[in-house]
Amino acid sequence: MRDLRTVLAVFFAERGAMLIGGALLSALTVLAGIALLGVSGWFIAATALVGLSAAAAVSFDVFTPSAVIRFLALARTGGRYGERLATHEATLGVLAGLRERLFRGWATPGAARALLARPARLLFRLTEDIDALGQLYLRVLVPVGAALAATLAAGIGLGILVSPLAGLALTAGLLGLGLGLPLLAARRAYPAVRRRAHAMEALRARTIDLVAGQTELAMAGRLEAQRSSILAADHKMVAADDVLNRIDTTLGMGLNISGALLLAGALLLAGGLSQAGLISAPTAAALVLVALAAMEPFAALRRGALELGRTRLAARRLAPRLAPQPEPAVPPAPPAPLAVCLAGVNLRHAGANRDILHDISFSLAQGDRVALVGASGAGKSSLLALVAGEAWADGGRVAAVAGTLLTQRTELFQDSVRDNLRLAAPDADDAALWAVLAAVGLEDDIRALPEALSARLGEGGLGLSGGQARRLALARLLLRDTPLWLLDEPTEGLDGQTAAGVLGHIVDLAQGRTLLIATHIRREAELADHLLVMARGRIIARPRRGEPGFDAALAALRPD
Repeated sequence: MRDLRTVLAVFFAERGAMLIGGALLSALTVLAGIALLGVSGWFIAATALVGLSAAAAVSFDVFTPSAVIRFLALARTGGRYGERLATHEATLGVLAGLRERLFRGWATPGAARALLARPARLLFRLTEDIDALGQLYLRVLVPVGAALAATLAAGIGLGILVSPLAGLALTAGLLGLGLGLPLLAARRAYPAVRRRAHAMEALRARTIDLVAGQTELAMAGRLEAQRSSILAADHKMVAADDVLNRIDTTLGMGLNISGALLLAGALLLAGGLSQAGLISAPTAAALVLVALAAMEPFAALRRGALELGRTRLAARRLAPRLAPQPEPAVPPAPPAPLAVCLAGVNLRHAGANRDILHDISFSLAQGDRVALVGASGAGKSSLLALVAGEAWADGGRVAAVAGTLLTQRTELFQDSVRDNLRLAAPDADDAALWAVLAAVGLEDDIRALPEALSARLGEGGLGLSGGQARRLALARLLLRDTPLWLLDEPTEGLDGQTAAGVLGHIVDLAQGRTLLIATHIRREAELADHLLVMARGRIIARPRRGEPGFDAALAALRPD
């Protein structure tokens, strides 16, 4: 319930008035339908009886019931139309708000990096889980509200016409059967819903792995094993679907039997009261039809009972990220003229049994160029993440001026060149974009594209070479215009000539800025005037240019 409360809080924060309006229109539509059936039954029965007597037929008022029936028919039609508009508008607005909050939750330090390890989970959260939360309103809350309104109206009406005891009995029967059966079905369906969701997520992940990694799988002789794992996930999903279909069929049968029993009880009650002279025959007909119509809203809960399981599971998965997130803390600025200052810093990743960084202390003055060198796994990228505010120290003190991190992996999206650049500066105009493209030597290449800045890139920047993609990422870095650049292996994966061009642009554009470069490549470390040699999360040497150890440290790095 705590997770569902978090989700509902987001619902009402996004579209509270529209959600309430849609629910009220749904209840109005149901009540108008019940009243329409009851008044129509009374009118038909009354006119049939009046027709047996000429005197009664002359004095019988046909206009008032006809007007009431017409009004109720129009109210039902208009209410249904307004309900569809309001509920769907509210649902679409809520889904947009949910996705925005989910992205904000993933924007916290470390969250996106954790999701990157399992992209299928990210896809599942954005699609299936969000859609499941959207069904909470349409399939559960609105039908329950309409069913409760119908139950109260039918119970009060019967209490006035017959006796309060009869009204209470009808209310208890409707709630016990109409709500009790769907709740029981939802409880029984939850384990199967969980199995189906896990199987669907596994099926998607394994299929994506097969399509994206078929070359590697074929080289490792694992294609058949991957196909078998996909079939296994599919079989689990089919088995869960079979269980859910059985529960759905059983629930439908239970609701139909309940409706039949309610109708039979209403017939017996109306017949007995009419025979005893306590109510007229037209009133007896209206009572039976109202009881029949009162059970109709509960039929909508048949779908909602199964959706409730999906909603519960999705709420449990997403609620922690939908809750209001604190603003990411920014490392404090060090005293001038320093750009970075770390003192006694330790860092341990969640679940690790040892520190990834231990007792790190160093400082950079404004304009310094420093390279973090060492083997893979020495802690270089983790140290950059600390300075950038993407990770938080478990001990010690970190202070840094505003900086921009260029990660080792070039992140480009299936979008236009313009929008890929504007991720760094959403308000930048085309003139600013062309300026940074010219600065990195990419202007001519982009102008040669059929649509220039509007040209769309494929997934991961498909359509650009490795060097072009890296320079586009560097151009995006320039749009941030911060005094500190944090570069994680900026030319990894590039050929020597392209790498030399990228590094030349970095040197030209970094004038007046502080550079902190993580690398194990000699050509990148040569940009620095000061090396910090790392091993197993510690700084073991600090040679400066001109000192004997500097050239020895460069020589130990991987050549171009």
